Amino acid sequence: MRSLAKDTVIYGASSIIGKFLNWLLVPLYTYVLQQQADYGIVTNLYAWTALLLVILTYGTETGFFRFANREDKDAGQVYSTILLCVGFTSLLFAVVCCVFAGPIAAWLGYADHQEFISMLAVVVAMDAFACIPFSYLRYKKRPVRFAALKLLFVFLNILLNLFFLVLCPKIAGSPLIAPWYNPDYGVGYVFVANIIATGIQTLFLLPEILDVKLSAFRFGLLGEILRYSLPLLVLGVAGIMNQTLDRIIFPFLYTADDAQAQLGIYGACFKVAMVMMMFTQAFRYAYEPYVFSKHKDRQSVEAYADAMKYYIIFSYLILLGMVVYLDILKFIIAPAYWSGLKIVPIVLWTYIFQGVYFNLSFWYKLTDKTRFGAYFSLIGLAITFVLQVLFVPTFSYVASAASSTVCYFVIMLLSYFVGRRYLPIPYNLRSIGGYTLLIVALFAVYYLTRSLTGRMSISMIVGTVLLAVYVVVVVRRDFPLSGLPVVGKYLSKRA
Repeated sequence: MRSLAKDTVIYGASSIIGKFLNWLLVPLYTYVLQQQADYGIVTNLYAWTALLLVILTYGTETGFFRFANREDKDAGQVYSTILLCVGFTSLLFAVVCCVFAGPIAAWLGYADHQEFISMLAVVVAMDAFACIPFSYLRYKKRPVRFAALKLLFVFLNILLNLFFLVLCPKIAGSPLIAPWYNPDYGVGYVFVANIIATGIQTLFLLPEILDVKLSAFRFGLLGEILRYSLPLLVLGVAGIMNQTLDRIIFPFLYTADDAQAQLGIYGACFKVAMVMMMFTQAFRYAYEPYVFSKHKDRQSVEAYADAMKYYIIFSYLILLGMVVYLDILKFIIAPAYWSGLKIVPIVLWTYIFQGVYFNLSFWYKLTDKTRFGAYFSLIGLAITFVLQVLFVPTFSYVASAASSTVCYFVIMLLSYFVGRRYLPIPYNLRSIGGYTLLIVALFAVYYLTRSLTGRMSISMIVGTVLLAVYVVVVVRRDFPLSGLPVVGKYLSKRA
């Protein structure tokens, strides 16, 4: 258990730190890139890469752990078979995309920059290939090396972005820079930085890659693995498309002349709301051990009920805090993008519903009814697609944000009601409902004050008071802080 806890901290911390550092590129891009449309290109193409990465790994990461841990299988053969298979399909993908980069770029609307397609195809291929050695590191219980290589990419990517986008324009006349640097290439250097950082990370994985033995490849074993893994591909594709479909199809639905600029605004403001995802992920690593430590049986349904309650409490705190201080947080992105800040509260609700849905998913994982996860994801995908086709042409990115919120709200409810039939979990609906009504009431007061006064300073003061009210209610009802010195007697948990 100590080893598990240590590994969880390392994996979790590296994941959160990596996401946060990558998130810091958002202000860099919005302040440095010359046009909103440039960031729209980044938003659109990286949404495609997220989808393609899921397709190119086709569930084999999970398949590797499943078969490597079976007593009747040789872990070395499993690893070699999967890595060689994924390596072949990734290489084939990269070659095809590079050969047909021109038509693909024209279809996506980037006919003048087909090299973007080639670079990202190579990046996705290397990332897909690297997923298996990273899984191998986890299997071999080497979390430190795993985290170090993940963070290596993040640091390299950030440094290279700073070099190309900030330093090079200042020293463009230098004899070392002038022969190859093009000041007008702009957003292209984002992809150049990515391919260099990914390539270096792949080189550092060579010790794990060279562990592969060609003689260990088994077609029969590959067939077993694919029969297990390919159904997971459906779930993975549906899941990732629920998260990225809005940015993938936006240029096809919103055909105004400023479509790329609108997508850039949407992408930047969407990233502002990602603070919710990072905070809740960090909190999950902190509160789950606390919650489960309160229950002798780790499979106790009461533990899952408590986990849900504390997740919602903390999420509402982040939601209220970000909305109240959005006038400060908006400086994360350049003023040219502020017109899209109205979607931030919508996206925050999306992340809350997504998190609740994730917590609810325990029931079908514990009862081996994971097919329901695929059903819910496909239903959500259909909702997102229909809503965007109907409303994005008229309401632009606001419809994109709202469709994701509706999607996760619906599948959250579906998961809850279907789950009651197979694994009833005694969620404290009275407490959750009470906090929901409280947060809605606090928002009503905040927005009413803001509309009546029209002054940022007053609304922020009122918002701070409302935030304090929420914290006091939470502390008095659900956090046993009575043991704190001096103030503990005022914070005793309500019976």
